[in-house]
Amino acid sequence: MAKRVSVGRPEATSHAAIEQAAFALFAERGFEATTLDAIADAVGVGRRTLFRYYRSKNDIPWGQFDQTLAHFRDLLAASPPELGLHEAIGRAIVEFNRFPADASPPHVERMRLLLRTPALQAHSALRYAEWREVIVEYAAARLGVPVDALEPRLLGHTGLALARTAYELWLDDPSREITEVIEEGMAALSGQNWIG
Repeated sequence: MAKRVSVGRPEATSHAAIEQAAFALFAERGFEATTLDAIADAVGVGRRTLFRYYRSKNDIPWGQFDQTLAHFRDLLAASPPELGLHEAIGRAIVEFNRFPADASPPHVERMRLLLRTPALQAHSALRYAEWREVIVEYAAARLGVPVDALEPRLLGHTGLALARTAYELWLDDPSREITEVIEEGMAALSGQNWIG
C-alpha cells in the first residue's frame, strides 16, 4: 500500500512577507484586533512558523530588531576618531534613520504604529532600552568609564529623546525627511551645549 503524502501549506516564508501581511491587517483591523492566526493565514504558513521569525505579535512592527541594533553598533564603530563624542553619536543616529523611500511596509507606517499604538508602548519601552544601550556602550568605551557611569547613560537617554522627538514631529508632517528633523534636533541640542 502506498503511503499517502499530505500536501499542506509551505512552511517557508520571510520576515518581509510576514511584515507586509501583518501591516496590511493592522491597517484594516487595527493592531489589537489582528491575531497571530490571521497573520499566519495571510502569509500562508502555520502559527508555529511565525514564532520562528518573531517571538510575539508585538515584535513584528520592530522588524529584525537584532540586525537593526547590529547596524547601529557598526555605524558608531565606524565614526571617525577625530569626531567629538557627541557629534559621533548624533551623526550615527542620523545615518541609522536613513530608510529607502520604497521600504515595505513604508517607514512612516511602521513608526506611526510604534509611537501611536497604546498596546505597544510597554513592549516598545524594552526595545528603546536596548537601542539606548548601544549608545551607552559606545560612549562608555570612548570615555573609558563603566557603562553604568553618568555620562554614557545620559548620552543614551539624550540620543533616544532626540530620535523620538524627531519622529513625533515627522509623523505630523511626513513630507519632510526624518534625517533633516533629527539634524535640526541636533542643532538645537548643540546650541544648549548638549551635543556638538
